[in-house]
Amino acid sequence: MPAMLDYKLIEALAAVVQEGGFEKAAKALYITQSAISQRVKLLEDQTGQILLARGTPPRATPYGLKMLKHYLQVKRLEDDLAGEMNENADPGFSSLAIGVNADSLATWFVDAIRPFLLEKRVVLDIRVDDQEQTHRLLRDGEVVGCLSTQEQPMQGCRVDYLGCMNYRLMAAREFAAAWFPNGLTEPDVLKAPAVIFNRKDELHHRFLRQVLGKTLGPIPIFYVPSSEKFVDFIASGLAYGLLPDQQISPSDRKSRMIDLVPNSHARVKLYWHCWNLKSPLLEDLTQYLGQSAKKLLEE
Repeated sequence: MPAMLDYKLIEALAAVVQEGGFEKAAKALYITQSAISQRVKLLEDQTGQILLARGTPPRATPYGLKMLKHYLQVKRLEDDLAGEMNENADPGFSSLAIGVNADSLATWFVDAIRPFLLEKRVVLDIRVDDQEQTHRLLRDGEVVGCLSTQEQPMQGCRVDYLGCMNYRLMAAREFAAAWFPNGLTEPDVLKAPAVIFNRKDELHHRFLRQVLGKTLGPIPIFYVPSSEKFVDFIASGLAYGLLPDQQISPSDRKSRMIDLVPNSHARVKLYWHCWNLKSPLLEDLTQYLGQSAKKLLEE
């Protein structure tokens, strides 16, 4: 890496990755697509490294990810400094990219973060993934913080425990009567259609292994990467699956759905990971999130 970095060039690289293409990056930075391409190429020439894999969409290479992470951390600190030095000027809105798992976003997260957003001039760039995958967004420098099930902090990051989400194996009453007439048995599990968020989501399989005491073979699966539609698949009798307590209303328990394993649930611990920077805005976000999560999540 050269002694001095030209941040206009790195800004172009970041825009291509964040916006998903050269044309969109050009519109975001109000310059031509040719200028974007020239800046990225010049940065690669200066560093002697390929920083961008030219696919659809373009992806940062491992070296490019390191450069983007450095750039975003420096930019975060510069934005904080600018705000402190221009207290009387209109600061505009700061933007924070954070990784959030879909279930948290659909249930407690917005309530937890609302006080922070009402007080601070901040807009969020929320990247959604499974709670076991969001830490990769932080590792790659795509977000400043994330909700994750990972307990150990990554290098250069801090971690705070937030609380737990409890998941229960739910099914519509008519579905349970048709597919599990004798309760949750191994033969019926191998036949009944389940619903899982995506192929990276291992929670369902781990819970079945916990309850049945063994690893099962292939089962019929609906993959539904939407927390809201996930509930619909279960409530309408199409499949059975794990739902967090926050998505199961008392009326659901009494009327539409039943807990297939009432004496057991999957307990998912959530942690907040963020860059270990002396950033007042990031520190405020961490403090607000921690205080609100204690009220909205299980201890």
